[in-house]
This record gives sequence, structure tokens and C-alpha cells, in this order.
Amino acid sequence: QRKNPFSSNDRLAAKPGHAHRGDPTYGRPPEGSRTEQRGKDAHSHVGKEVEELCLIIRRTGQVGKDGHVSVTFGQLFETYVTISNKVVGILLRARKHGLVHFEGEMLWQGKDDDVVITLL
Repeated sequence: QRKNPFSSNDRLAAKPGHAHRGDPTYGRPPEGSRTEQRGKDAHSHVGKEVEELCLIIRRTGQVGKDGHVSVTFGQLFETYVTISNKVVGILLRARKHGLVHFEGEMLWQGKDDDVVITLL
């Protein structure tokens, strides 16, 4: 556009430059943009789903000898699937934040129904 004779230089000067690796703004939407707001809204929504998942584990699970509440994946899936079909993704997010623990990288319906999920 800088070589285009029909482009105004004022518009090009107002456009921010691209961030490069190492720059704290690299890979992030511009501050105050609608894209940034959508990202914040999505983060908040997922956070609420993680909270809801933890409440369901607390409600349906059993307290173990260590004082932690545990539930099997099969039982949790049957309970939670009526609320959301993203139970595995929400479980992975909860584990990432240190809220739950379970063995394995991924959980599969049927195959991993006996895997114990512990609320931390």
C-alpha cells in the first residue's frame, strides 16, 4: 500500500506496526479491540464451566481417606454430558489449573470409564 499512489499516507501512518518475537504484544490482539474483548469473554465462560465441573465432582463424588473427593470418569461423563458435551476439554483445563488430577493424557468414553478423577 505504501507504493499505491491512491493510498493516503495519513492512513498508513496511523496504522500500528507489526510486533516481532520477544515483544510483549506479540501474538496478542490490540488493546481495547473487539478481538481482545471476545478473548476475555471466552476465558470467563470457560472459567465458569470449570467451576461448574468442580461442583459436580464435589456433589457426585465420594470423599476418600485422604479427604479429597473422587469420581470415576464414566460416572462424571454420564452426569456432566447432559450439561455440556465438552467434559473432556473442561477436565483438561481444570487439570492445567491444578484443580483436578487424573492419570493419562486424554480420557476416552468407554475405554477410560474407570479412571479416577480427584478434586484437589
